[in-house]
Amino acid sequence: MLDKAELLLPAGSLVKLKTAILYGADAVYAGTPDMCLRAQSKMTLEDLEEGIRFVHQNGKKIYLTLNLFMHNRDVAKLPQFVETLRHLQPNGVLIADPGVFMYVKEHAPELNLFVSTQANICSSLAVKFWQQQGAKLCVLGREVTFEEMQEIRRQCPDILLECFMHGAMCMWSYSGRCLISNYLADRSANPGKCAHCCRWHYKLHLRLKDGSVKEIEINDQNKDAFEFLLEEEFRPGELYEVVEDEHGGYMLNSKDMCLLPRLPDLLNLGMDSLKVEGRNKTEYYAAVVARTYRQAIDDYYSDPRHWDFRRYMDDLYTLQNRGYCLGFHDGKLTNISQNYEYTRTLGDWLFAGSIVEWQGNQAIFEIRNYIDKGEFIEFLLPGTLDNLRITFDEFEDADSGEITAKVSAGQGKKIRIDFNKCKIQYCRNEKEESKTAPELNIENIKELLPQYCIARKPAPLTGENRTMLDHKKAEFTQLCNRE
Repeated sequence: MLDKAELLLPAGSLVKLKTAILYGADAVYAGTPDMCLRAQSKMTLEDLEEGIRFVHQNGKKIYLTLNLFMHNRDVAKLPQFVETLRHLQPNGVLIADPGVFMYVKEHAPELNLFVSTQANICSSLAVKFWQQQGAKLCVLGREVTFEEMQEIRRQCPDILLECFMHGAMCMWSYSGRCLISNYLADRSANPGKCAHCCRWHYKLHLRLKDGSVKEIEINDQNKDAFEFLLEEEFRPGELYEVVEDEHGGYMLNSKDMCLLPRLPDLLNLGMDSLKVEGRNKTEYYAAVVARTYRQAIDDYYSDPRHWDFRRYMDDLYTLQNRGYCLGFHDGKLTNISQNYEYTRTLGDWLFAGSIVEWQGNQAIFEIRNYIDKGEFIEFLLPGTLDNLRITFDEFEDADSGEITAKVSAGQGKKIRIDFNKCKIQYCRNEKEESKTAPELNIENIKELLPQYCIARKPAPLTGENRTMLDHKKAEFTQLCNRE
């Protein structure tokens, strides 16, 4: 068992990998496009080699994914891929397919074998099975409740257990293996190509069960005579039946999972690894989630009596999200976990860009969102919840030297930041106000803002969107405060 719970983040690219490590991840998981559930992965073999070196140099861990459910056409690739894994020497390999597990165990016995969430591990019986096969760690399905986790931990004390902590919820199938995406969009979720059909915009159609169409008012006396059908906005005429029970029909557009309010449960239980979903999210997502959970975990271990989840939620709400829910942690999902008001994401802030390198005393900053003269961006400082706010009077193109009054993202657009020409403000997190802010000279700034440091800018929310976001915040806080 690990002494402390491991904070595990996705690495969809080499930059995201380095960002996650910079902001506090203990480990990352990554994969290549051909043999895992990472179809959108931007990792090349060279990237993986560099990433593994970077991770190990920083004293952290990296796990590679081989969690594809194989068809016969995939089997021929397996020997070469396993040899690649042996060459890379990750800290573990995530596998879902029993045949693949058997093959890797036989041909690469030195590799640590982990069982992916795609294997749908939801019971102590399944954990014991995989342990007998030689698995070192099992990733529990998102569908496992905390009560079930307790029993699994009790029944399986001698194997590493991992659970999901934060990220998107898949509502169509167990552990994210969506079948409707393949049906509607010809995009299989098995290799990571899910079209997110659960978040499309649908219309509701009604018809009598005998097939006839009539103008009729629905009431308690005749409601059983009707069937309900969904029609997606861009697929007119394609109708899909909606089946409801006494609990309702809540299967579309789930809110995002956020178990930070239940972090003490998982730490006290002795979960070995806390996993964050989001391989296709931005570097900003990796930075915020890693930094927030890192601080929350460390604070709980340091002072559990005074720990309060509300201290950490503000940063998570800066991310574009669909509202937060507790997943299956407290039991069966209900309508509280569904988003009926909108399908888009909302957040307080936008990803502004990141520092790609330092040239002398000037930072080269890659733009990811427009910035106007007089606006500020806020750098997220690694190792603390404090931030550094920079206000610009003008922008210098890093390549051409052209001076402009505003700058937009696109085609790797970069600006040169001369901190001697900017207004700089150190923004202390409210929970650390007692500490003294560091002196803001150029040497200290370079130390505070290393390569891959992330910046954000306020999101221009409309009144309606602001009201909706505030409502979602209050709703989640109320949910989490229930005894």
